[in-house]
Amino acid sequence: MTVQESYRAKLVSAADAAAAVPSGTQVLVAMGLGAPPGILGALADRIRADDLVDLDLYYGIGGDAIGSTILQPGVIEKVHAHTFFVAGLDHHIIADPGLAERATLDFIPVNFSHLPRVITERLDIDTFVVQVSPMDASGHFSFGVANDYATVAARACRRLIVEVNPHMPRVFGESVLHIDEVHAVVEHASPLPEAVEAPPTAADRRIAELVAAHIPDGATLQIGAGRVPAAVAAALGGHRDLGIHSALFSSVFVPLIEAGVITGSKKTLHPRRHVWTSAVGDARTYAFMNDNPSMVSFRADYVNNPQVIAQNDAMISVNAAIQVDLYGQVNAEMIGGLQYSGSGGQFDFVTGAAASRGGKSFVVLPSTAKGGAISTIVPRVDIVTDERMDVEHVATEHGVVNLRGLSTRERALALISLADDVHKAALIEAAKAQRLIG
Repeated sequence: MTVQESYRAKLVSAADAAAAVPSGTQVLVAMGLGAPPGILGALADRIRADDLVDLDLYYGIGGDAIGSTILQPGVIEKVHAHTFFVAGLDHHIIADPGLAERATLDFIPVNFSHLPRVITERLDIDTFVVQVSPMDASGHFSFGVANDYATVAARACRRLIVEVNPHMPRVFGESVLHIDEVHAVVEHASPLPEAVEAPPTAADRRIAELVAAHIPDGATLQIGAGRVPAAVAAALGGHRDLGIHSALFSSVFVPLIEAGVITGSKKTLHPRRHVWTSAVGDARTYAFMNDNPSMVSFRADYVNNPQVIAQNDAMISVNAAIQVDLYGQVNAEMIGGLQYSGSGGQFDFVTGAAASRGGKSFVVLPSTAKGGAISTIVPRVDIVTDERMDVEHVATEHGVVNLRGLSTRERALALISLADDVHKAALIEAAKAQRLIG
């Protein structure tokens, strides 16, 4: 049987693909833009009609595809949902007391580098559903913008259903899947959702200027999600021969590559290749990625492995935070006692960049929130995402401090120097009460 004949033999409607999923099993949805809207819509119809029951559903980022199907009222209450990263409609489910009482949504704390291992060693996935690019002449699909745990889950599940989307970019690296590995094929064309960061504030731009001054030419970059990291990327236009080794490939990188700022020529690992595991951006970004041999994606337990990250000389990581406390602990995932995001790959890169020869890690955040009413430099964080032993550079619009090698007294004073003047007196008193300063 040729690969084209195999494809036609496995081609079914979304409804027929969903009908094969048994009740009482675990279903894993591909992360973020890898989530297949057609298949998820058909699964949601079965769940709503009580035809598919007692389902344990796992997913990474609740984007548009899962938000408009499984997470909708009348469906979410009927499944046991588990997420590895809180985003999108997850916030509404968690924050709404009435909905949180009716809907089961459990958060699984895990660093991105460990996520593939959780899937293979802790879960028992019956069905994995994922969106892929069209099959090529050799019978291969590409996972496109969502490698992360897809390459692992596709081989660990008992039933693999792919949704072929002509809008999904074809990318290189460890991102291919052969038709022989697939149980069912669904065709569904839908433009990938576009994501663009909000315009930077004056504080964001100042932080970006301060951090950019610490990044040498020839460095390899990891830029996390968020407005401030995006501003840092935008401030690198005067740099040369930068490289990419990042969990996230976003639209902030494309202008720098096209301008010759990012070439990858100085990278010690995968030179002249832009390495990542998950991507999100605008239509220009997806077009840039498609059939571009310089774009290579690998699974998360490779890209985010701190030992792999550290093999890149002059590795620079830039990640956003919600709070940093006087001990140097970082909270990047909880607001007001509620889970707001997750660790993602932040801790992986904080530790990996710090272990790189000539590497540096930066945690960036404006000094205040809520229009200046709340200080983001706090006595104690709500929860620890990055441990104080590993946190290195912290930056607000008031400066950059390197906590490495500082005593508890020195780091408390250094962090207070990053706070807004309105909040410094209270932080000094808190530091005294915590016996960090005399």
